[in-house]
Amino acid sequence: MDLLAQDLQVTLEGNHILNGVTLEARAGELVGVIGPNGSGKSTLLKCLYRQLAPQGGAVYLNGRDLTRESRRESAKKIGVVAQHNDKGFDFTVLDMVLLGRSPHKKALERDNPADYAIAHQALQEVGMDALANRSMATLSGGERQRVILARALAQQTPCLILDEPTNHLDVQYQLQLMELVKGVSCTVVAALHDLNLAAMYCQRLYLLDEGRVVAQGTPEQVLTPERISAVYGVRAEVVSASDGHLRVLFYPR
Repeated sequence: MDLLAQDLQVTLEGNHILNGVTLEARAGELVGVIGPNGSGKSTLLKCLYRQLAPQGGAVYLNGRDLTRESRRESAKKIGVVAQHNDKGFDFTVLDMVLLGRSPHKKALERDNPADYAIAHQALQEVGMDALANRSMATLSGGERQRVILARALAQQTPCLILDEPTNHLDVQYQLQLMELVKGVSCTVVAALHDLNLAAMYCQRLYLLDEGRVVAQGTPEQVLTPERISAVYGVRAEVVSASDGHLRVLFYPR
């Protein structure tokens, strides 16, 4: 599924958060959104999954304006792993993942064996099936993040939006999660804080700074020492590692 955000404009409390941001993710691509804190990454993603309505511009799925879809229809097409996931009610892990099946069900329709099979498969993929009956309240931040990803996988959408999906995860699980995301057969847009993860796993990158796209392209095109210095305010060295991916080394100015 092709996703296009075109000329998005967002102003909150008099502050211009997004200033004409355009982003495209083609079917099957893993596209990364990078930039320093406050650059507009999360605001952009909220526009993509309709938590926030932009004052200008539009978001299109396969050429169709997203606002023409009902919320339920949107949820059948876009799965979300948000940056902040409140505990809410004291669900079990399995119950939380089964919520991902809700867009596919009629009002008051019960979960069926197929739903349970999909939920358990999603939990297996993120390494959490052994904790299916645990309370969400007893999990670490990293474990909760993996369950939220499993919920999005259980939604079985052709598009995934991930806002800082590796937050709270140990290095092992950061890599495991990104390997999993890379392997899904859908379009993925992910806001990433770690430039090295972005370089390793994303086919294309959009670099935001102060609400504008200041660079876009492959990791090699976007992640240059000069651009990193200008946007992040640090001295950087960009090298090619033995696996063929870029590595960014940071130094104080």
